[in-house]
Amino acid sequence: MDATLKTVIGGEPVELPGTIAAIRATMTAEQAAEFDRDIEHLPAVELPAALVRWALAGTGADDEDEALFERLARGEEIGAVDGGPGAEVA
Repeated sequence: MDATLKTVIGGEPVELPGTIAAIRATMTAEQAAEFDRDIEHLPAVELPAALVRWALAGTGADDEDEALFERLARGEEIGAVDGGPGAEVA
């Protein structure tokens, strides 16, 4: 069984591919070529975030995030909670 990444999209739990091979297997040939170019030149420290970004591609998560950022920009209350001491944004 391949590793998976777990998240919530549209209020529903979702499992995403969690290995480079499994992520790549979800792509068209063109997307896979772009993925290969991106991944092979990334600094190792950036690899986890890039793999998550690629795994989320096409899931609608970007649209959900964009809508949330627009609400934040309007000053809307989104139900965020205080992160406690030391969580202040500089």
